[in-house]
Amino acid sequence: MSIQEDLFQDEGTQFPGTSYARIVLSPAYDNAKSRFIQPMLAIHKAHLVMLVEQAIISSQAASQILKAIQTLDVSAYQSSTYTGAYEDLFFAIEDHILQQAGELAGNLHIARSRNDMGVAMYRMTLRDLVLEVLHSVSRLQAAILEIAEQNVDTVMLGYTHTQQAQPMTLAHYLLAVHDSLSRDHRRLRSALDTVNKSPLGAAALTTSGFPINRERVASLLGFDGLVENSYDAIGGADYLSEIAAAVEIALISLGRYTQDLLLWCTAEFGAILVAAPYVQISSIMPQKRNPVSFEHIRALASSGVGECQLVLQMLHNTPFGDIVDTEDDLQPHLWSALTLARDLFDLFRCVIGTMAIDKAKLLKRAQQSYAVVTELADTLVRNHALGFRTAHSVAARVVRLAMATGRTANQVDAPLVEAAAREVLGYELAVTSEEIEAAMDPVHFVAIRKLPGGPAPTEVRRMIAERRMEDNRLQAMVQNTVDQIAARMRELEDICIDWSQAHA
Repeated sequence: MSIQEDLFQDEGTQFPGTSYARIVLSPAYDNAKSRFIQPMLAIHKAHLVMLVEQAIISSQAASQILKAIQTLDVSAYQSSTYTGAYEDLFFAIEDHILQQAGELAGNLHIARSRNDMGVAMYRMTLRDLVLEVLHSVSRLQAAILEIAEQNVDTVMLGYTHTQQAQPMTLAHYLLAVHDSLSRDHRRLRSALDTVNKSPLGAAALTTSGFPINRERVASLLGFDGLVENSYDAIGGADYLSEIAAAVEIALISLGRYTQDLLLWCTAEFGAILVAAPYVQISSIMPQKRNPVSFEHIRALASSGVGECQLVLQMLHNTPFGDIVDTEDDLQPHLWSALTLARDLFDLFRCVIGTMAIDKAKLLKRAQQSYAVVTELADTLVRNHALGFRTAHSVAARVVRLAMATGRTANQVDAPLVEAAAREVLGYELAVTSEEIEAAMDPVHFVAIRKLPGGPAPTEVRRMIAERRMEDNRLQAMVQNTVDQIAARMRELEDICIDWSQAHA
């Protein structure tokens, strides 16, 4: 058999071709029936209402079309399979309406195209998913602030280049995570603002000669404005790339927090203990408590990053116009990324909200660590009039002398500092035991760092309070968007109910 015969033996002259249906049309139909039926019906109704209000069709005709729309069995379509009788779900539903309402139903498509309808359905679907992710991020932020509030005085070591750096608090670290999430929230809100614009009325690409009201349709569907330029409305795809970029950044950051927590779970680090519902045991090693929930979060976050990169790659080097590259083949990857982001933020919240923190071990490690030695250098500058670089040299010599004799940081005393000063300066500094004890105390180290954004408990409490207020404000703003969309949809349904009753 030749290659050509092998390729086409199952195709015959039927339309659509068997391979085309199996590889492209059937998966697209399955995605559409699960995601687009409700948005499509809402668009039909909103467009119908507008056509009547603009006196383009009569209310009697609209009532007949509406009855046909209302006879559609949504559950039957959602459980149906692709047969090839229609190219896609749009034509299947349009034919149902035509069969129920007759030729008159064709007027539902006045001043409208599958182009602007398709983009509107994509945008309506994506805005709901973005809103879900925003809620998930907000829930995580609230949990982080609660845990931070409980750990304002939990002194621990901060790390740079994976090495012990300076003392801080767990609350200070958690606020950094919170603030990173705040930027994710802001990027997602920007993406929501972009996606929640209506392309309807653009038709194929140049609007229509009929006197339609684009703003009215946008309002009825809960959009907060128009994609004004009609070519941009059907050709612009940056609403997709903006969402993908925002989600990708958020998931990359989530993976970074998770990586830290996985390290903190190790026996060597011993800072946190993941709660029993989020660990797995070993089939052979009785002692094991594997924190696999964090591992799954890290792995799935990487999967979501991949989906976002795939979306951006599918958009790369495509024409700026209506093109299938931005449509049925691409959309599921963005849905997957958004769904993963929503679920992973929720799972992360559950795991960190139930973990146990070994505060005593963290403090002891900080007390024994030479990460406090920056404060020793600072003390020599403040109290003994040394330049910082000179004080730095003395402090470094203190560390070398202490480590040579097997001392930990909390065993450094005034005589050792004087010995280091003699080696570096050639004279002693007359330091006191009290100032050296304070300089080598990680709790003191943290307490005096009261500058804006520092780890001092007073400053951390201020930041927590301010962020809680701001988070509440932003949550209310997002909820207001949800409420407005729901209110507009109810208005649309109320209009349709009134029509049905008026023409019963």
